[in-house]
Amino acid sequence: MRDFVKTLLLGAALAGLGATQGWAADLAEPVVEQAPAQVAYAEPYSGWYIRGDVDYHWSKFKEGEYVRYGDPTFEDGRRGTIDGDLDEAWSGGVGLGYQINRHLRTDLTVDYLGKADFRGDTVGECLSDPLLTCTSTDRSSYSAWLLLANVYAELGTYHGFTPYIGAGIGGAHVKWDKLTNTIEDESFEHDGEKGWRFAYALMAGTSYCLTKNLDLDIGYRYAHVEGGDMFGYASGVGPGEDGGINVHEVRGGLRYKFGGGRSECGAPEPVAYEPVEPVYTK
Repeated sequence: MRDFVKTLLLGAALAGLGATQGWAADLAEPVVEQAPAQVAYAEPYSGWYIRGDVDYHWSKFKEGEYVRYGDPTFEDGRRGTIDGDLDEAWSGGVGLGYQINRHLRTDLTVDYLGKADFRGDTVGECLSDPLLTCTSTDRSSYSAWLLLANVYAELGTYHGFTPYIGAGIGGAHVKWDKLTNTIEDESFEHDGEKGWRFAYALMAGTSYCLTKNLDLDIGYRYAHVEGGDMFGYASGVGPGEDGGINVHEVRGGLRYKFGGGRSECGAPEPVAYEPVEPVYTK
């Protein structure tokens, strides 16, 4: 009897084990599918850059003022006005900047505004007869160093072209040469003045990607230089001040960005592959 029970229990155990293996065999084994590798890209726009520019500019002289025939101070002397025009000139500059992201960059620029000739005239009393009015001619020239801190908003890249607008603020060191005043066939020379003045600028243009590190930049800049001392006292006339100078510039230059970044113009360069977790599916 005992042997019969053992045999019965052993048979039941073997039957249960077979049923379990059969049920497990019916279950599908999990299949591991690897997700595609994710690529990490370098930001193609951030980083330091240097720039160099040349320009052709024309300046607008705002009406100036001078003291005539009296104590050479603007507080006590009688005043006259001086009008005139400035010739076109060439200039150039350099700068150091940082591209913050694809829509914003900033730089510090230093430009030398080449010498522009001044031709003006003044209306005042005649030397021969103070009751009469005479017109005199004035000749001089000016040059300036323009130092600006600038910020630019870039408006997207289209087939390698990136249009932008910008603004700058800073100062200008203006230097006037000697002014020669001629009236009734007599000429007088006034020493030119120099000094720092407040200045600001507005810009617009576009850059074109030549390589992943080099951009060609073409644009327009309007700069305003505040008025200041123009010439000194001589022969009963002076000193004189200009009312300010507006400078219109057509500019062209190159910007070189340090380091890598773009595998081609406008495209980010892959730098690493990020690991991803495997995905299990039935």
